[in-house]
Amino acid sequence: MTRGGLAKTNDDPERKCIVSGESQPKAGLIRFCLGPEDMIVPDILGRLPGRGFYVSADRAMIEKAATKGLFARAARQPVKVPEGLADLCEALLTRRVIDLISLARKASCAVMGYEKVKDWLMKDKARVLIQSSDGSERGKTKLRAPDGEGRYIDILSAGELGLAFGRERAIHAALAAGGLTTRVVEEAARLSGLRAQTVKQDGGETAFKDT
Repeated sequence: MTRGGLAKTNDDPERKCIVSGESQPKAGLIRFCLGPEDMIVPDILGRLPGRGFYVSADRAMIEKAATKGLFARAARQPVKVPEGLADLCEALLTRRVIDLISLARKASCAVMGYEKVKDWLMKDKARVLIQSSDGSERGKTKLRAPDGEGRYIDILSAGELGLAFGRERAIHAALAAGGLTTRVVEEAARLSGLRAQTVKQDGGETAFKDT
């Protein structure tokens, strides 16, 4: 998320990251717990039973916790850490963001496609602008995100964004105000800490069209 991040409030409950030792709002952390056979399990929704261990939603932090024995230290017992834990967290968060956008679509709180998104922006109905990470920069700059923090998301590929709308791909989408939009912004902010922006944009004509 390059034009805004996660909005934080003083009411957010805080937890301590087992890697940095710093306390921060739970919305910026990922909870882990012990599963069967003392396996470390990412609890993306924060609902699994048992004691939780919190790590900042950051790929380097999760990899450090996994390789330096920090989960075992926090649990005060030997634990098993699955291979590729950061990749697993990224995959789960990606699915979470896609599912939330899909729910917003079903609630008539999300649209896709350049013209529909442009219309929502002009009518001030859009609260968050979403654009695929692999769309061309020239095409994306034709739309301006609403002012404010956490109003722009660009961490999903066109294929991933398309999944939320039941399409093969999507470049532009927008979310209206509401609780689902708040949750999308929160989860997208966590995902941004795990996802490296490796997809380059061609700088030419729009790479894809919304279908």
